[in-house]
Amino acid sequence: MKNLITVVFVFAVQIIFAQNVYLTKVEKTNDNTDKFLYHIKEKSTDAEFLGEIEVQGYSEDDAAVFSLIYKKAKEIGANTFLFKPFETVDGNSQKFDAGHYKLQVYYTPSEKIVKDEGNLYLFAGSSKDQKISINRKDYLLRPRTYLKIPLVSGEIYTVSTKKLLGSTIKIQKGAKNSDQYYQVSSARLGNSSQNDGTLHLKSGDIVGLEKSFSEFLTLIYQETK
Repeated sequence: MKNLITVVFVFAVQIIFAQNVYLTKVEKTNDNTDKFLYHIKEKSTDAEFLGEIEVQGYSEDDAAVFSLIYKKAKEIGANTFLFKPFETVDGNSQKFDAGHYKLQVYYTPSEKIVKDEGNLYLFAGSSKDQKISINRKDYLLRPRTYLKIPLVSGEIYTVSTKKLLGSTIKIQKGAKNSDQYYQVSSARLGNSSQNDGTLHLKSGDIVGLEKSFSEFLTLIYQETK
């Protein structure tokens, strides 16, 4: 009886935390070879609708979820995506729900995609609140949130995790006004850079993120104002 209860419990947990990504609609396909998949906030007249992707179930592994979405989008040649709210019975649009949402995917010519503005994005990569400092000004990043900082040309930004063994990086706006994306995480163990098998504790880390994945995070995370 005990074993049966354990099996039922494990099965129930798997159902609760199951997460699936489906290509639910295919209008047409495109044979482009673009490697990116960027988030667009509204459809432009230049965007060609290709299909819809539905995400069912919540997962904290955002990279794995995006990887599945990316693969589905590339099956039909999409390079951009747009959040499609579900409509309620009264005709209103539901707010974003990380456990169930739909994305419309498009092919948009590269030259028609909105250009970067030279912003700094910092994402909370931890299940706990994360304190950071930017040019000695303190910020609090709560789980599944991000901070957007407009960069000023010529100014150097020092970003720190405010911990004794934490990371500190310096950022400057580039000549091409490219947006920059980083994830801030809490304490972790890391291997020695000398490859001697030694483990080192970092009380906070800051790592760069790829643009497509970062733009996905701006959809599923909340911006800290």
